Amino acid sequence: MTVGVPKEIKDHETRVALVPSGVATLRQAGHPVLVQAGAGLGSSIPDEEFEQAGAEMVPTAAEVWARADLIVKVKEPQPAEYPCFRPGLVLFTYLHLAPLPELTERLLETQVSAVAYETIQEPDGRLPLLTPMSEVAGRMSVQIGAQYLEAPNGGRGVLLGGVPGVAPGNVVILGGGVVGHNAARIAFGMGAHVTIVDKNLDRLRDLDDIYNGQIVTLSSNEWTVREALREADLVIGAVLIPGAAAPKLVKREAVGQMRPGAVIVDVSIDQGGCFETSRPTTHSSPVYFVDGVLHYCVANMPAAVPHTSTFALTNATFPYLLEIVNQGLEAACASRASIAAGVNTYRGHVTHAALAASQGRPYRPVLELI
Repeated sequence: MTVGVPKEIKDHETRVALVPSGVATLRQAGHPVLVQAGAGLGSSIPDEEFEQAGAEMVPTAAEVWARADLIVKVKEPQPAEYPCFRPGLVLFTYLHLAPLPELTERLLETQVSAVAYETIQEPDGRLPLLTPMSEVAGRMSVQIGAQYLEAPNGGRGVLLGGVPGVAPGNVVILGGGVVGHNAARIAFGMGAHVTIVDKNLDRLRDLDDIYNGQIVTLSSNEWTVREALREADLVIGAVLIPGAAAPKLVKREAVGQMRPGAVIVDVSIDQGGCFETSRPTTHSSPVYFVDGVLHYCVANMPAAVPHTSTFALTNATFPYLLEIVNQGLEAACASRASIAAGVNTYRGHVTHAALAASQGRPYRPVLELI
């Protein structure tokens, strides 16, 4: 199977989906690898390293798409890439299709088999390919929020850690999963007052034990969320339902009751965001204000630290990629339920239940189709 690695074209997306060590392993297994020239430069990986590992460097993205049996990417295809879709192509990348009906439609029309990193799920419920970027985004969310809380950037002028005689900033984190835990870790380390809101009481108990009662944990409901936000300086949206659109936990009215100059960082924006006021932004134009509250809703946050993010991501994705390439997608799905769970579209069918429900489309399990 020929594997293709095009250069990412989403705004300021500087990660790359394969590193030279992965190329070498694929070549040893007998699979040709095509890498677009310059694909790794944003992650500080020169073309020469890919060539030394055995990749064929290709000048254009169109040639990579045309010659490859499987395309491995970081982010969902952009509209300029849609004409490259064709029947029989396998796509392996972050997709986050729930809020993207147009992309879903194009994948179905062209009968592309699309495997989403974020919905590959192990039997114990883990999302192994979402975890590394959730770790990065969770840690970045507080770092970014602290920056935008500074007055020259439009924030309230609050130092999260405070100083002797002045109270620390209030950080409210909606969701206690991987993103939320990593955000809490950084906020707590900076000396902020941290509150985590989640509907899973067992998860809240775990977090309370981890932090020895030094953070506040609250059971999620509309009243609790609204009251927590009134006193917040920084709010992190860290809610995830695998494959589905994020629930709108925070209504427009609640945002309007927040302190002027408070900051929202909605990490859930890949799945549509968990605030009614959220809309996707880019690294080129990352923020906007609603009712005096600063919103940061960049949909590919980890691209700001591409070297770290690329290696963290490919450490997780490569074993699954190798399995799909060695066996073929159908055999890999049949032998491993986690890979079958990752297939969102297959030859014109939606094969992920949450995606189908989010967009009102018919659902067919992939194992019924292969």
